[in-house]
Amino acid sequence: MEFCELTIGDARKLLFDRQITSFELTSALLERIKKYDDEIGAFITVDKDLALEQAKKADQDISDDNISALTGVPIALKDLLCTKGIKTTCGSKILDNFIPQYDGTVVSKLKENGAVIIGKTNMDEFAMGSSTENSSYKITTNPWNREYVPGGSSGGSAAAVAAQFCCAALGTDTGGSIRQPASHCGVVGLKPTYGRVSRFGLVSYGSSLDQIGPITKDVRDAAILLNIISGNDKMDSTSATVDVPDFTRAFDQFEKDSLKGMTAGIPKEYMSVDGIDPEVGKVFNEAKKILEALGVKIKDISLPHTDYVVAAYYIIAPCEASSNLARFDGVKYGFRENACEDLIDMYKKTKSKGFGPEVQRRIIIGTYALSAGYYDAYYGRASQVRTLIMEDFSNAFKTCDFILSPVAPAPAFKIGENIDDPLTMYLTDIFTLSANMAGVPGISVPAGYSSKGLPIGIQMMAKRFDEMALLRAGYGFEKTIQLDKRFPDL
Repeated sequence: MEFCELTIGDARKLLFDRQITSFELTSALLERIKKYDDEIGAFITVDKDLALEQAKKADQDISDDNISALTGVPIALKDLLCTKGIKTTCGSKILDNFIPQYDGTVVSKLKENGAVIIGKTNMDEFAMGSSTENSSYKITTNPWNREYVPGGSSGGSAAAVAAQFCCAALGTDTGGSIRQPASHCGVVGLKPTYGRVSRFGLVSYGSSLDQIGPITKDVRDAAILLNIISGNDKMDSTSATVDVPDFTRAFDQFEKDSLKGMTAGIPKEYMSVDGIDPEVGKVFNEAKKILEALGVKIKDISLPHTDYVVAAYYIIAPCEASSNLARFDGVKYGFRENACEDLIDMYKKTKSKGFGPEVQRRIIIGTYALSAGYYDAYYGRASQVRTLIMEDFSNAFKTCDFILSPVAPAPAFKIGENIDDPLTMYLTDIFTLSANMAGVPGISVPAGYSSKGLPIGIQMMAKRFDEMALLRAGYGFEKTIQLDKRFPDL
């Protein structure tokens, strides 16, 4: 097996058995990035010297039998996770020169477990987008076909894993930004329950919606990473005080009982959505058959307020973004426009030149919805709808273990195809937004390909803090399905 093909599980075994060194593995992946990333555009920042330094330290730790869960394993990070001493841009010109003085909690946990940080991945600016076309730095392409988008906003992380530039990556999911690019790139993407993973050190887009999660080559790796990054954090008031199980036990449960006794609910509202691509429908129906053969009972369920999810989300998320992004004014850090008449002029010109069109659009929507006379009519009403959506999911999970659906209505679209059509772009997240609105976990697992060879995933969502059900079902499906090809040729 070549270095680039290694999963976290594969790499750990070879590293800990002293069959390879982290320096060799990291060097090989850095060479692969150097060779191919000009075409893919997965990374904003690659600090070769720092990565190799971390790899040498990992090799010394292994030599000294000072081994942790990820010692020597190269991991990529979405570029809105604060990394001490490494530029963190959020894909935006306004943070082009920002170097944090601290690590976010998940970054600290990765380092404590010996991971090698191989680079910071490209993303839609401030995580606002579904295609990674909104970055101020570059457009990331889909490794399966360079003419197509990788999805977003964690498109750089998904592309980096699919292109085998790293063993795994972390992304963030505000409305599907882990699951949708994972589906488009043919990898596994897991959005944990809101509060399962600390958000300290995450540059916020929508504070009540954002969640950090793994993007990996297989379901087992997702469980391994989730074990490491989960847990309560006193630095994050939204971090949940719940026990963290060993998520890899989900696989033992599958090996013992397959998926017998599990019930999957299929929302009738999802199946009646206009514009579902026939090829997505075909892959989804084949996935249902595989799950049924594994012992899953399939039943129809209802999520009555599905029609209101997109509208409610695109009020709540921009409102929170308007508040969160107010701090980027050119005063304390980041880009500043200096050719100004006075302080107010500096604010205006800094934000106009520092933020891209999509970020400005969402800030304007959010600011309007929060303004005097409109708060109750927009944000207040959207919050009430969100409560109804949560109740829909709570009622659904009384009769099923997980909800099964497509990840996106269609496979990846061509670069530039929807960039001037915000409404069409927003509707690509119609199946994923609900999980963030309800705070439940969701996973995307590769399920097939379109006639053009583009990956298509299926989505599973479970009740709050029941990632074990998702991992068990996802692992069983992954082990059973026979995919022609797991990763693209670059």
